[in-house]
Amino acid sequence: MRRRKAKKIAILPDPKFNDVVVTKFVNNLMLSGKKSIAFRIFYDAIDLINKKIEDQEGIDVWKKALENITPIVEVKSRRVGGATFQIPTPVRDERKASLAMKWLIGYSRKRNEKTMSQRLASEIIAASKEEGAAYKKKEDTTRMAEANKAFSHFRF
Repeated sequence: MRRRKAKKIAILPDPKFNDVVVTKFVNNLMLSGKKSIAFRIFYDAIDLINKKIEDQEGIDVWKKALENITPIVEVKSRRVGGATFQIPTPVRDERKASLAMKWLIGYSRKRNEKTMSQRLASEIIAASKEEGAAYKKKEDTTRMAEANKAFSHFRF
């Protein structure tokens, strides 16, 4: 058992949009401690979204995309009497945001556009329209939880 809970580190808001969620997203996007490059990739992606979608602001499209791919339930493995069951459990708020960001970044890295900012922009646009790989991942986890609803009584 732990002695005490780990302290939450205060995250500063980003310089352009003054939003803490943007900084968390950029921290997930960052590779090898290159935060300024990660910020540049994110801001370029938002600019590309602004060019592709004129009637909406790029940051609003990004927030809508995150909201669309945020999971509500997930399945966790649990051994009961020698058998392993996939038990649907509700996702905590912090984990919801973290999973959505990781899925969006992971599936944008797997796309085949030329630069990372182009990949990220197209995945954000797809997720805001409720399509794309990250949205499919959310739908799959929800469907898996729905299919295993019969085992929800094993949760405590």
